[in-house]
Amino acid sequence: MEHHASIMSDWVLLGLIVALVMLLLLTVFGFAVYSGLFTEVVVSAGSPPVSNITLAYKFRVGPYGESGQLFTDGCSISSKLCSIGVYYDNPHTVPPEKCRFAIGRILSEGDAKPSEEQIKRFQKYGFKIFSFPAPSHVVMATFPFTTPLSIHLAVNRVHPALDIYIKERKLCAHPRIEIYKEDRIYFVCPLARQGDFYVPEMKELERKSRAAAVEAEDAQTDITGADTVSETSSISIEATTDSRDTSVATSILLPFPASRGREEADNRSEHSYSESGASGSSFEELDLEVTGDGEGAPGLLPEVGYAGNQEVTDKWTKESIAAERGEE
Repeated sequence: MEHHASIMSDWVLLGLIVALVMLLLLTVFGFAVYSGLFTEVVVSAGSPPVSNITLAYKFRVGPYGESGQLFTDGCSISSKLCSIGVYYDNPHTVPPEKCRFAIGRILSEGDAKPSEEQIKRFQKYGFKIFSFPAPSHVVMATFPFTTPLSIHLAVNRVHPALDIYIKERKLCAHPRIEIYKEDRIYFVCPLARQGDFYVPEMKELERKSRAAAVEAEDAQTDITGADTVSETSSISIEATTDSRDTSVATSILLPFPASRGREEADNRSEHSYSESGASGSSFEELDLEVTGDGEGAPGLLPEVGYAGNQEVTDKWTKESIAAERGEE
């Protein structure tokens, strides 16, 4: 009898454990669903969710995974303000240690001005102050911001959707801007005047990068030209032993290889510029939001092209440009 009671108690205990495990799994599943696990990601082109803003930020070069600490730093100073992250490089094409980003808090939006007290408080902890204009044309998507898990789900679901949308339409849309506002995360990719969304540190890095590229190009051109002149000079000297006419003809051809080296250098320069995100597409290719009278969304100019500020190589747009070259 006691043995039978012992067996029954073991089964009851096992049943309780199974029930607790099932309850735990259901809780985790419900938490994931509440965080946006099955939320449909809709990417569109239209009016931006924000106007001009003033932000306090910190700029970093390194893996995007390090941005979490910067978000925490901003929240610890003021928890009531909206967070913002600006990511300048495509992590699929740029090494993690070279990715550039700015993280901070939005101090004011629109016509409002940030208070001096707020500015001094953020500057005290190493933040810098900068202003972004209101973006005129953007590719955007939203995602629920209900739990910390929402951030991880959004990063893994929204960015791939943005990549597909931009690649299919061959758009030039960068940098990637994330705005955490109330219970939504807004993903915004400007389609024009991208340089206006570069913080000063990013602009300085770009200036140095362009200067280094020009120096390297000039050095390569000089080396190519010197080698060519050396080779053709030796040909000319050997030719004089056979015929004076041959020597004259050879000397006439001397400038040609050097000029060809310059052409190749120019082509390399144009190739680098196109990789930075230049595109021949226009706003006509966008799926614009349509109003009741059938016209495009306010503020969009369907006839305007948008090569814009195409200054940074290996941007988020590089994959779309590669696809465009393949089709050509």
